[in-house]
Amino acid sequence: MTEVARGGFALFARVDRAARPGAGWIVLSNSLAADHRMWDPQISALTRTHNVLRYDTRGHGASGVPLPPYGFDDLVADAIAVMDAKGVGKAVFMGLSLGGMTGLGVALDHPQRVDALICCDARADAPPSYVKGWQDRLAAIESGGMAAIVPGTIERWFGAGFRASQPAIVARFAEAIRTMPVDGYRGCAAALMALDYRRHLGRISVPSLFIAGANDLAAPPESMRDMASAVPDARFALVPDASHIANVENAAAFDTVVAEFLAGLTARRN
Repeated sequence: MTEVARGGFALFARVDRAARPGAGWIVLSNSLAADHRMWDPQISALTRTHNVLRYDTRGHGASGVPLPPYGFDDLVADAIAVMDAKGVGKAVFMGLSLGGMTGLGVALDHPQRVDALICCDARADAPPSYVKGWQDRLAAIESGGMAAIVPGTIERWFGAGFRASQPAIVARFAEAIRTMPVDGYRGCAAALMALDYRRHLGRISVPSLFIAGANDLAAPPESMRDMASAVPDARFALVPDASHIANVENAAAFDTVVAEFLAGLTARRN
């Protein structure tokens, strides 16, 4: 576990080493209002083939909280700084929601650092209805603190069946939302409201996988399918029985999709 200095604040990062020597790297980037621990269900599978670098996005978890607003240029620079600090020259980059959008920026601005992109449950643009949703959440926080958005966020993140059957997991995510610094949330919400990657997707030059939870209303599958169709070397995959945090709600199906994609990358190189 390491702190990566970013000029006035630090980013928390951790490495989980692969079971075999000489393995490549995969970098994992978290959703808004979660932290690096959201990827815990994937670590056992991923470390069979890759060293795993996780970090807490600025304003989240154990990372520092610079004053808002933030932009995706900031979040992309943070990701590259974490890779530099750990000596990771090139990696598969996998992110979900805010992390997936960060991955789009990394692939667009630093293609030489990316072996492949896995973009999960994310968007590439910010239409008016999307911006309004963030404005409403920020207004709710202004009057009621982070606790005011916990119920609605949890309902978007997980389906009713999962919420009923896995209360301990849901409670951990709810607590992460409730205890997140308000400035961190505001800062990242500003980046999301200015999201403008859709018109640049055709420039992504690395193999890419777009993953959507079948029941995700925050990043609808049809939107992610459209994003995949705009990227030259991309495929789309649907995770059944999953909403926004698809890697947790249906970890087995999610892991299968990712493993098949990673195996395909290896086959292409050999």
